[in-house]
Amino acid sequence: MSKHTVLFELGCEELPPKSLKTLRDALQAETIKGLKDAGLAFDAIEAYAAPRRLALKIINVDAAQADTQKRFDGPAVQAAYDAEGKPTKALEGFMRGQGITADQVSTFQAGKVEKVCFLKDVKGQSLEALLPQILQTALDNLPIAKRMRSAASRTEFVRPVKWVVLLKDNDVVDATIQDHQAGNVTYGHRFHAPEAITLTNADAYLDALRAAKVVANFEERQAIIDQQVKALADEVNAIAIVPSDLRDEVTALVEWPVALRASFEERFLAVPQEALITTMQDNQKYFCLVNADNKLQPYFITVSNIESKDPTQIIEGNEKVVRPRLSDAEFFFLQDQKQPLASRKEKLANMVFQAQLGTLWNKSERIAKLAVALAPITGATVADAEKAALLAKCDLTSELVGEFPELQGIAGTYYARLEGENDEVAEALGEQYLPKFAGDVLPKTKTGTTIALADRLDTLTGIFGIGQAPTGSKDPFALRRSAIGILRLVTENNLDVSIEELIKLALAAYGDVLKDHDKTLADAVAFLEGRYRAKYEDQGVAVDVIQAVQALSPKSPLDFDKRVNAVNHFRNLPEAAALAAANKRVANILAKEATPEGSVVEANLVEDAEKALFAELAKITPVVEPLFAAKDYTAALSALAALRAPVDAFFDGVMVMADDADLKANRLRLLAQLRNLFTSVADISVLQH
Repeated sequence: MSKHTVLFELGCEELPPKSLKTLRDALQAETIKGLKDAGLAFDAIEAYAAPRRLALKIINVDAAQADTQKRFDGPAVQAAYDAEGKPTKALEGFMRGQGITADQVSTFQAGKVEKVCFLKDVKGQSLEALLPQILQTALDNLPIAKRMRSAASRTEFVRPVKWVVLLKDNDVVDATIQDHQAGNVTYGHRFHAPEAITLTNADAYLDALRAAKVVANFEERQAIIDQQVKALADEVNAIAIVPSDLRDEVTALVEWPVALRASFEERFLAVPQEALITTMQDNQKYFCLVNADNKLQPYFITVSNIESKDPTQIIEGNEKVVRPRLSDAEFFFLQDQKQPLASRKEKLANMVFQAQLGTLWNKSERIAKLAVALAPITGATVADAEKAALLAKCDLTSELVGEFPELQGIAGTYYARLEGENDEVAEALGEQYLPKFAGDVLPKTKTGTTIALADRLDTLTGIFGIGQAPTGSKDPFALRRSAIGILRLVTENNLDVSIEELIKLALAAYGDVLKDHDKTLADAVAFLEGRYRAKYEDQGVAVDVIQAVQALSPKSPLDFDKRVNAVNHFRNLPEAAALAAANKRVANILAKEATPEGSVVEANLVEDAEKALFAELAKITPVVEPLFAAKDYTAALSALAALRAPVDAFFDGVMVMADDADLKANRLRLLAQLRNLFTSVADISVLQH
């Protein structure tokens, strides 16, 4: 069967830049689905996207569907012919219905009965006949929140459609898509080459557009931008900050990228650079430049959609536009400094944190109390912890944070420094919000760790205390994320403290604001313990490893972490599978039989295998007990791996449920001793192999 190359292009008014890539990928995926459903094979589909177009090139696609045979069933052979082998009325009726003669009748076996049938040859439909519907369906299925109708057209799309191209090799495919008759005419760059371009064949697309100043391939356009931006940054010994979302958005805004470097006055560098970067990225779509120490430089890069004869005009225009934005940030920054951070508590006293839990100032006072109690655990100095806690929320009332909410904490750090606070206190104000998301960095200072813990513990305990635990998808205070933050802050800083202790300290700071301390404690502890699974699954730890540790309910996150790491390590040892299976067997036996009191009586060991196991346990116990005490669980489990051979030999050669009561009791005690050693770390009988 012959193969063809198809080109489809939908020309539109400028498409929404934030969703251009999504639209392109969805169009490709939906078209692949449509072709597969129609039974049309193809080698590949290339998808293109630029501000005014979405396009697909389908390479080596079948010219038509394969021919098939459709079976139409008739009566049973017995009922179709009479004794002389002539057609009965039933068969005649069937032949009439199908419009066939007796020589076109076939038979087939339907279970035990043979039936007559007509096998009709169905010719596969051509590519041209199928394509328009496949493409229109793909467009209808695109993820578009708001569709618009344009002019007299009844069909809707994300933006008004201007033209449609549909070619099979050199020929136009007759089709109406989005109310437009398909043709072979496309259009180049809106300013540089607005006239019509006739495409001679499907393969000419990319080159014809490139000649008309349009780079239709998204990735190619992005690579050009990357290259230009890097070259401009290198010229001033700087590094461009290129967030991936902004990079995609800028790529979606231009057909023919031309990067230009502009500058701003150095005096603005006195303003917190986060504010300047935010305003330049979000409002102007600029790439900011920093030096090797991550300090903002007085330059920015803009990506223009025009190759100007006089680029300085575009550069100066952008400089003129950005100046008032930077001046605003500077104004807020200078205004804020007229009022010291500590004096902002009056404003915090008027801002509600949560109706039943009081204002942000109430919260600040609780965090301060809690931070003082946590300081001995985190190693922070009490004075720094208390000072940082009382200043932690003050910048929420600042003009800078009012304008740039993402600067909460960061603004506080700048103001605290200007007011002469020490590094621990100043840094803690920005670090209190870390980690912000899964995998984010943790605070570097001990004071930052203390405030980050205190803030999260206060919110979690308070919300549970008023009975508003998260349900299903409702988690307005982001307690699930916050809980994982608490577990990370504790384990990654090696803080030796139990979850219960932490919640009790938080409850003490609340005092009688919360009524039922016992219930709150139980609920909050259960919630935090319930987050272990999500935390470790995110790190790629297998569920059975987590369950093996959960079976013992360790009280502290640090202890839990050490056990998980030990079991994870043990699981990969060659002895692990056999020992997990043996532990399961032991657990089952001990669950059915009560373990007799006392220790193993050596005189009652008769079989060689039980004597060997007893000797091995006697040898290994003094080795592993100090390891358990030191919480060095990995070394302990690795040492216990040596029990594999004697345990296997024991189960092969010893009957635990002996008729002799003394032998049986002794063997149960031996197994209990074995099980106790392993369960000092985790219940490894849970491991799946």
